[in-house]
Amino acid sequence: MADTQVDVTRRIAAPASTIWRMVSDVTRMGEWSPETTSATWKKGANGPTLGARFSGKNRNGRKTWSTVCTVDECEPDRTFGFAVTAGPFKVAHWSYRIEPEIEGGQGREGASTCTVTETWVDQRGGLVRRLGKPLSGVADRVSHNRTGMERTLERLAAAAEGAAA
Repeated sequence: MADTQVDVTRRIAAPASTIWRMVSDVTRMGEWSPETTSATWKKGANGPTLGARFSGKNRNGRKTWSTVCTVDECEPDRTFGFAVTAGPFKVAHWSYRIEPEIEGGQGREGASTCTVTETWVDQRGGLVRRLGKPLSGVADRVSHNRTGMERTLERLAAAAEGAAA
């Protein structure tokens, strides 16, 4: 079965560097995400680099669960992404793509407005999919994540635009 992918895009009035610093600081993810409550770097990692690992804590109502994530995309001011596992099982891949606003046909490194795309790729196998609702309380992960991603980017925009002001 092919992996399911959801993309949500939002224009944010803040420089790419501001947005990238925010999404790549996983310790702040609980500020934007309605489901992730916290994340902590693991085994000596203290920031975003390829191969760095972090643990994520998640909540949906009374259901809570943890994951381990490995950074596999890390280009400052452009991309940040990570693979998510639960024990030995693949769960998902999350990423953020940041595109500075194009003015006059030219991309600007210091553009003050960007388009941010958050992407979720469902990588759960059959067993993990079947356990999804009992463990997380979510039956329709695609719709649930799309709504959560819209909320995440809304909160990220509010924080980034406030920081840029």
